[in-house]
Amino acid sequence: LSDGTNSTSATNCIQGSAKAWVSFTGSTAVIRGSYNVSSVTRNSTGIYTVNFTNALADANYSMVAGVGSGAGNTAYTSLYNTVPSTTSASFLTFNGAGASTDWGYTNAVVFR
Repeated sequence: LSDGTNSTSATNCIQGSAKAWVSFTGSTAVIRGSYNVSSVTRNSTGIYTVNFTNALADANYSMVAGVGSGAGNTAYTSLYNTVPSTTSASFLTFNGAGASTDWGYTNAVVFR
C-alpha cells in the first residue's frame, strides 16, 4: 500500500487497525456509533461491558477508553476487574473524587 511517498504492507495496516470501537451515552448505554460492537451493557453506575459483534482471535488485546461531560469536569477510566474475553471487555469510569460516574460521552477502542 502506498500514498505515493510512503509505503507499507497490508499486514501492517490490518494489525494496526482497531478491531472494535464504540461511542455511547454513559447513563443509558445508547450507542452513537460503533464498529464490531453489538451492544454495551451498563452493569451499574460507571461500569460497562462492551460486547463484540465478531469474536476476537484471542483475549490478548489492548482496550483504551475515554470519557467526558462536555463541561470541563475531571474524568477517569480504568479497565474493570474482570478478565478480558474474546467476546467482551469491561471498564469503569469515575470522577476526580473516585466515585463511579456515568459520563455523557463514553468511548472505547480495542486494538489487537
